[in-house]
Amino acid sequence: MAWVVMANETGSIVQRVWNFCTVLRDDGISYGDYVEQITYLLFLKMADEQTKYPFNKSPYIPNGLDWQSLTTACGLDLVAQYQFILSELGKKKGLLGAIFRKAQNRIQDPAKLKRLIELIDQEKWMFIDIDVKGEIYEGLLQKNAEDIKSGAGQYFTPRPLIKAIVDVVRPKPGLRIHDPACGTGGFFIASYDFINDPHNYSLSPSQQEFLKFDTFSGNEIVDNALRLCIMNLYLHGIDGADDRPCPIQAIDSLEDSPSSHYDIVMTNPPFGRKSSMTSSNGDGKLGKTLSYQRLDFWVATSNKQLNFLQHVKTLLEPDGKAAIVVPDNVLFEGGAGEIVRRKLLDECDVHTLLRLPSGIFYAQGVKANVLFFDNKNTSQPRTEKLWIYDLRTNNHFTLRTKQLTYEDLQDFIKCYNPKNRSDRTETERFKVYSYKDLIKREKVNLDIFWLKDESLGETDKVASLQTIAVEIAENLQSALDQFSRILEDVEESEGTYE
Repeated sequence: MAWVVMANETGSIVQRVWNFCTVLRDDGISYGDYVEQITYLLFLKMADEQTKYPFNKSPYIPNGLDWQSLTTACGLDLVAQYQFILSELGKKKGLLGAIFRKAQNRIQDPAKLKRLIELIDQEKWMFIDIDVKGEIYEGLLQKNAEDIKSGAGQYFTPRPLIKAIVDVVRPKPGLRIHDPACGTGGFFIASYDFINDPHNYSLSPSQQEFLKFDTFSGNEIVDNALRLCIMNLYLHGIDGADDRPCPIQAIDSLEDSPSSHYDIVMTNPPFGRKSSMTSSNGDGKLGKTLSYQRLDFWVATSNKQLNFLQHVKTLLEPDGKAAIVVPDNVLFEGGAGEIVRRKLLDECDVHTLLRLPSGIFYAQGVKANVLFFDNKNTSQPRTEKLWIYDLRTNNHFTLRTKQLTYEDLQDFIKCYNPKNRSDRTETERFKVYSYKDLIKREKVNLDIFWLKDESLGETDKVASLQTIAVEIAENLQSALDQFSRILEDVEESEGTYE
């Protein structure tokens, strides 16, 4: 008899699957490697279930590379068979090739690999409700991101923030949504849930098909994040057809001008200033580092965030909408930064800026914002008013003791007024600035704040010593990482002119 796992069982399944990671940690298997191996095995298990009652589909995985070949193997033969499967499936096209691209077995102990296979084999994954199945995988991604040592958090945007962004952008059925740095696919999942919610829309069969197969596309240059994203979409029932091209491409978004344009672009590009590509001299040796050459950009710069901001503009349809997470330097930096801001205000309707609090990103120590703008096909300056919501001042969050929640963003969503953006009201945290005021500011500086930071006074009652201590502890690794990146940039710069 078919059975369905109820939502309240999601946590127990996540915990049961996750608990085995503690055993593998003794062998040096990281959280990221563990989730990666679960991705491979889970896909093979579900493909096997689809060949049985009540689905009775033709086998998608070639004989000898399937789940059954793993469950019947033991010892060193199991390790060899598993690596053989990963290698061969990585050569396939479409979804198979994307999931198993450059896949490697990280579990060399036959007994522990066997135990993990048995653990996954105990569940009937195809009978688990799609929403629950997606929650299970999202739970694993969340746990992986929380492991600061693994560095996996750089590909994981806090889900409450993503949900709030999607809620105010309000994607509609039939629109095409793109993320040029999609990580594990958070914006896709939240958009799918929003459009598929019967409280928002009543979808026709054709709209359902478009939502599943044609709505989402993206790029992700990191192989591990790429496969996690594809598996996340697959488990949520998005683009689950085996014979269709994979919607996520393993390419550098900044390298070339876009060949397609989209109705909505939502993204959290990787933080960091370095933005370059390496050429080949044709003899197999790596050449010198070159800057991206994009004739469709307003200005050439090595600043990755400014390049992503320009790239997002080029991705939009004439009336397309964008939401992009940017660090503070994008708002105030001179030179190329000023040129980009002037052009963006003139050619787009830059209507909303959300100043984010610190301590919410796994890439720690970053002060960031969400910039909302619409592409406009008119001759006059497109921006009339920029509304700024300050969620940062006097708000203190950490990854451990006080995480950002969806409730923390409710006032922003209310002030944004997504159903009627032309009807907005100023509040203590929500202020409006005209285009004329913005363009007069030195270097068109959009890093605007007006609230008094209580933590700077002698009577600080907001930022307790405990909170400060936690923030310092959580940012130590970030500081070391930043020093390492600076050293890399210096070494790269010196090498360029040798």
